[in-house]
Amino acid sequence: MRIDVITIFPDYLAPLSLSLVGKAVDAGIVDLAVHDLRWWTHDRHHTTDDTPYGGGAGMVMKPEPWGEALDAMEHLNPAPMTVVVPTPAGRVFNQDLAHELSARRRLVFACGRYEGIDARVADHYEESGVRVVRYSLGDYVLNGGEVAAVALVEAMGRLVPG
Repeated sequence: MRIDVITIFPDYLAPLSLSLVGKAVDAGIVDLAVHDLRWWTHDRHHTTDDTPYGGGAGMVMKPEPWGEALDAMEHLNPAPMTVVVPTPAGRVFNQDLAHELSARRRLVFACGRYEGIDARVADHYEESGVRVVRYSLGDYVLNGGEVAAVALVEAMGRLVPG
């Protein structure tokens, strides 16, 4: 199983090198890579957020870096990818979803911040045939998707054979 995590805080995912997931990575059962979204920005400040398209309060993550990052993920590995987006508006995470995702060969976690990732990003990938799964850990809001990604990878990791 290949897991890529895209975030603006890559160090937040360090706990995945520990415990059962870390052992699976060391044994070559799980291939895990964490990517900094700022690699796909083009301004000197590596800006990843902007005001919402169409107005509104808060800031959303810009679609351009996300598009470039997800395009790069598609070309990085030939296996079809499933994009996993932690969001408070998503399907509530449970053991059934853990089983469903652990059966996939390739997952790409898109960890948003601020008011989330511009919705056009997920819509674009769905329209192009990429499976997009939006999920939530529960009825509360976190600062970003990293904690949710760690929880899901932990839950899934123990279901991967070997």
